[in-house]
Amino acid sequence: MLMLTSTVFGAAAAFSVPGLGGASVLVPSMFLIFYAVRVFMAWGEGPIFGSFKPFGAGFWLLLLTTYGLVAAFFFPRLMEGITDTMLVTRLVGGLSSISLIPLEPSGNNITQSVYAAGGLVCFAASVAYYRRPGALEDLYKAVIVVTIVNLSFAVIDVATWAIGAEFVLDFVHTANYAFLTAAEKGGLKRISGSFPEASAFAGYTLALFSVNASLWLDRIKPHVTGPVTLALLLALALSTSATAYVGLISMLGFLTLRSLSAPVFGREAQRPVLLVGLLVSAPVLLGVGMILLPGVADVVAGFLDEMLFNKLDSQSGQERMMWNAVAYQTFQDTGWLGAGIGSARASSYLLVLLSNVGAPGLMLFVLFLGSILFIGPAEHVDEFGRGVFRAARAGVLAGMAEAMTSGTVYDLGLLFYVLAGAVAANQLLLRASPQLSALACFGSRRFAAGTKRAGT
Repeated sequence: MLMLTSTVFGAAAAFSVPGLGGASVLVPSMFLIFYAVRVFMAWGEGPIFGSFKPFGAGFWLLLLTTYGLVAAFFFPRLMEGITDTMLVTRLVGGLSSISLIPLEPSGNNITQSVYAAGGLVCFAASVAYYRRPGALEDLYKAVIVVTIVNLSFAVIDVATWAIGAEFVLDFVHTANYAFLTAAEKGGLKRISGSFPEASAFAGYTLALFSVNASLWLDRIKPHVTGPVTLALLLALALSTSATAYVGLISMLGFLTLRSLSAPVFGREAQRPVLLVGLLVSAPVLLGVGMILLPGVADVVAGFLDEMLFNKLDSQSGQERMMWNAVAYQTFQDTGWLGAGIGSARASSYLLVLLSNVGAPGLMLFVLFLGSILFIGPAEHVDEFGRGVFRAARAGVLAGMAEAMTSGTVYDLGLLFYVLAGAVAANQLLLRASPQLSALACFGSRRFAAGTKRAGT
């Protein structure tokens, strides 16, 4: 639970590394060390190495991370100067800027490689942790706690902005980032919560919304997940983030289709009457509101034009389109191999992958993601666990929806890897490959003992 809760602190630095231009090591990354050590001490290395079973999700992620780390170390040196990339450069006084510079080794290669390795470790530790009986119930409880903490920070953010006391959240805004926590749009506070900007808050909240909405549709503790889902929906609607709106439309469409198609796959219908009623009534209510309140309708229309429909015409939209164009050119100039993790920045995760790890990395990532999204739960998972399993998978998909819309770096965040690990752990009874049989035998004894004494 602590590992998952720590992911809320997306702008809190545990400490900084002066040798890397003052790069911040975030609180979740620090907790990851304790999380991995705790899992290892409880169950040994068998379950952890077992997460990399050939042709499973962990296997593809291991290959992807290995390729990415090798590329980050060698490619900027071997291909130095052959192309230009968009890169964050550190300035005097802890400031930073995004500049178009020739390809060269930089501190970003190191920091993003560390995050990539951390994602792999987080995934493996999560697979080991969520293999044990009853672990999916722990995931449900942790998600609820994390959701409440995230919403609490959102409320505090808006309240302190309203009374001019934004400094209250300074204790969670300690990373060496450019903070946009006082921004407004259409007279509304752009909610950033415990994150450096509204889009980061929106992406994180979108994943939590998708998990909780899936739980509610599956009738998992609906008296809890229902109100929580509604609160998350309200937070996303008020966040004034284009990332939130595009991602929300995508995930609502996915959850609706999944709900309506549930009987086809032998599952109980997931509130189809309510969903169809909402889909039919929403346009009607919107039309009535625009007729009765034309002034409000004009304000809303102007707001949506600014946030969504005319987004690409804005300075920010044009700048991000330039990032994508440069990233694609980097992909081509490096012979489709990529420039290495941390060497290039874009505004869509697809182009981040192409410019950083090239076609080989993209192929490996597709295999990893496909393994997570298209393999069902194992037979031993009970009905409650299957609901949590589907919810975790919805969270993974939401993370990808957000990243494809506005992802700028290779790292997808530890929440993504915890949810992916929970899914992979319950897709099948992971068994160590023959090469790891000795480790598996040793680890299985510790796994059995650790299951009895480990907490959340």
